[in-house]
Amino acid sequence: MSVSVPRSLAEQLRSWPDERLATLVRHRPDLGVPAPQDSTQLASRAAARPSVLRMLDQLDRLHLTVLEAAVVLGPGCTAPQVAAIVHADPAATARALTHLLDTALLWGDEHHLRPVSVLTDLLGPFAAGAGDDVRRPVDEVRRLLGEVSPQARAMLEHVEGSGLVGTVEQADRRVSVAQARTPVEELLARRLLVARDSRHVSVPPDVVIALRGGRTTTYDVSAAPALMTSERDAAVVDRVGAGAASEFAQRVELLLETWGATPPSALRSGGVGVRDLRAATALLGVPEETTVLVIEVAAAADLLAAGPTDDLDAAWLPTDAFDTWRSQDTAQRWARLTRAWWESPRLAAVVGSKDGRGRTVNALAEGAERTWAVDTRRELLTALAELPRGSVLAATTGPPSLVAHLEWRRPRRPTGREELVTVTLDEAASLGVVALGGVTAHGAALLDGDPAGVLAPLLPPPVDHILLQADLTAVAPGPLEHELATKLATLADVESRGGATVYRFDASSIRRAFDAGWSAQEVHSFISTASRTPVPQPLVYLVDDVSRRFGTVRIGAATAFVRSDDEQALAELAHDPRAASLRLRLIAPTVLVTDAPTDVVMATLRELGVAPVLEAADGTVRLARRDTQRARTPRRRTSPGVAQARDAARVSAVVTAVRAGDRAVAARPTGGTPAPSTPAAVLSQLRDAIESGRTVWIGYTDNEGGVSERIVEPRRVDGGWLTAYDARSDDTRAFALHRITAVRSM
Repeated sequence: MSVSVPRSLAEQLRSWPDERLATLVRHRPDLGVPAPQDSTQLASRAAARPSVLRMLDQLDRLHLTVLEAAVVLGPGCTAPQVAAIVHADPAATARALTHLLDTALLWGDEHHLRPVSVLTDLLGPFAAGAGDDVRRPVDEVRRLLGEVSPQARAMLEHVEGSGLVGTVEQADRRVSVAQARTPVEELLARRLLVARDSRHVSVPPDVVIALRGGRTTTYDVSAAPALMTSERDAAVVDRVGAGAASEFAQRVELLLETWGATPPSALRSGGVGVRDLRAATALLGVPEETTVLVIEVAAAADLLAAGPTDDLDAAWLPTDAFDTWRSQDTAQRWARLTRAWWESPRLAAVVGSKDGRGRTVNALAEGAERTWAVDTRRELLTALAELPRGSVLAATTGPPSLVAHLEWRRPRRPTGREELVTVTLDEAASLGVVALGGVTAHGAALLDGDPAGVLAPLLPPPVDHILLQADLTAVAPGPLEHELATKLATLADVESRGGATVYRFDASSIRRAFDAGWSAQEVHSFISTASRTPVPQPLVYLVDDVSRRFGTVRIGAATAFVRSDDEQALAELAHDPRAASLRLRLIAPTVLVTDAPTDVVMATLRELGVAPVLEAADGTVRLARRDTQRARTPRRRTSPGVAQARDAARVSAVVTAVRAGDRAVAARPTGGTPAPSTPAAVLSQLRDAIESGRTVWIGYTDNEGGVSERIVEPRRVDGGWLTAYDARSDDTRAFALHRITAVRSM
């Protein structure tokens, strides 16, 4: 029975139903940008080297092996022939062939498979000999192998096992079997090795298959290597991950609150300076790698951006979105941060290394982008999520097995895979996506679910009270409610974090509340209301003492002046050697003047233990509260649902454009495009088509001078323009009449 075989890939694409054409564009989105003119152009793009390379990088070991077998067997091979030399389950091989046909890396059908021509050059040394005219059966190659000496056989096996390419002198010399004296000559004479040039030889594909027992590989490529696991209580994994998630959100909040008041400068070359990074590391009390991850994730979540300060200097500032984010519960905060990490092409581990020009890569600077970072995170989490609940990676053998597993999934990914897997696992653990070697329930929800909804029940509920202690500390026995946490952060400094956070009160922290406009009565009222334990007397004395001294010294400008009703206090300041840099002069018993700026005077006096306040021109007190600053929130990224809808619309538009182009080609007059018609003839034909409601074929010259063929339904002609429905764009559009070169009725 004869089988109808398409003469070209374009002819096959033209025969496909719309659903299969849409599947091709979804798998290879680069083919649809911009929309092809017709199936011929689509086929040309599908066979182009860059597009094929991009698709090869997405294939797993099974698909690459099947494709390699088809290349080795050559055009016209059949599916059973491919299955015979692929070391895999026949059903898995059949599914792989279907996928390769759907993605146009192979075309034809199972009775006549043809790989796109560029694959011969892209699949490495094993396929390099595929163009050889000699195709010997396995039995014949085995007979030739039996004729060579053990030394020649060992040499051949060494070349086969070390990359299929070897180096010898005079590799292109001609030697007959009778003349062969050395192991190399034995192999060259029987074409068990073939010369690639004067110095290099390679093992032909048929010899490789014979050495590997009639298969393209010596091992089964049906499925990815299994992960080495151990048992761990799933509930424990989730709780540990929930704790890490909560801590990561707290670190982001702490860092951005600090940078809102004292923002680090943005480098001219972009990024955060090394000194500022070290200061942030000391603030968070974590390794520098974790600080970089916090900074990068905050920026990816649009909570941190470069913006101008009050002095118009560029600095890294929290965005407007940070205030909204901070008011949300911990689970929602974490979900936003983790999704940003999940979708970010930047790799935090690159920070601190050298780029291609030998420059150090700074946090938030260019050079940390890796196109495969997103896919690596997805593949790693997918592999861990496929494990049964309660199974985690084994402590020693687990990570190497994960490396082998991911290598099977994407064999063509760049080198350094082991380090990349380790880095990704560390980042995922810092975020609470992975814990104790296993994926958490809320981490798995990143793949398809509601991460915030899964995490929320695992977190302790926010508490509305603190526990005051006699040593001027307060213990928060859990995450505090947002309003309580904000007020407490004004009055006290965090001393330690964890399941319970310890805050410490001191003179500077109480003065900070007074600087923010609090009164002594408000401080006492807040402390007594928020605490479930009695307010210790030392804390009451501390608040009253700071309140009594607060504002007793006022600062003005002379450049600046210092005045106080306490004459003794001013006399001591004037003669204090620690204040010598201010050059204070006593001009009255209650007034000192200085040529130092007011901010310098304020800082120096505070270091001396004085609690001064600024005085305005009218004598009133001006609070010295430090204002927080914000940057504009970057444009919000498209949500996954909207992105999916856009992709579906784009695929549909590409299929519509290709079909319209095919119809235009089919409607082309015999003998090619007709000679250009006169403007009067074009106008007459178009008006006739409008009156009769007919569809017409037109030749149209675009702005660049290129001529395209269109199938249109004319609606009206007016003012030198034709308004018509264009099947290619699936929309009504206007065509300039003087650009229409020919018209033909359908």
